[in-house]
Amino acid sequence: MTLYLDTSSLVKLYVDEPGADAVRDLVDRARIVATSVIAYAEARSALARLRREGALPPAAFTSIKRVLDKDWPSYLTLDVTGAISQAAGDLAEQYRLRGYDSVHLASFLEVARRAGAGETHFSSFDDRLNRAAKAAARSLARRR
Repeated sequence: MTLYLDTSSLVKLYVDEPGADAVRDLVDRARIVATSVIAYAEARSALARLRREGALPPAAFTSIKRVLDKDWPSYLTLDVTGAISQAAGDLAEQYRLRGYDSVHLASFLEVARRAGAGETHFSSFDDRLNRAAKAAARSLARRR
């Protein structure tokens, strides 16, 4: 299985919060773990927010950043190309998504085109984005 993680799922690999065990199980079963390059900045932002709010002590914050940096090269990362950006714009309109959510969806669909829609799993903790990913994956599978 190829697994695509949006940022909400990626962060759960590094922070023990609800859903973290489910994401770790998916990652353990995946041959390839993919995400968009934007996930790095979004994850760092989420970690910094947790530190500011006191949910991550400074030492844990530093350690998690180090592990994220070590792990990052092992992920298949998709650049935000012109084609991805244009597809994201269309997807944002079609599924009423926020900007970066639509970039994640467009990136997932590119991974699914390459790996096969039936072989690619999408992981997010955003209900609207999950519904959009399911609908878009079904549409992609029908076109093949």
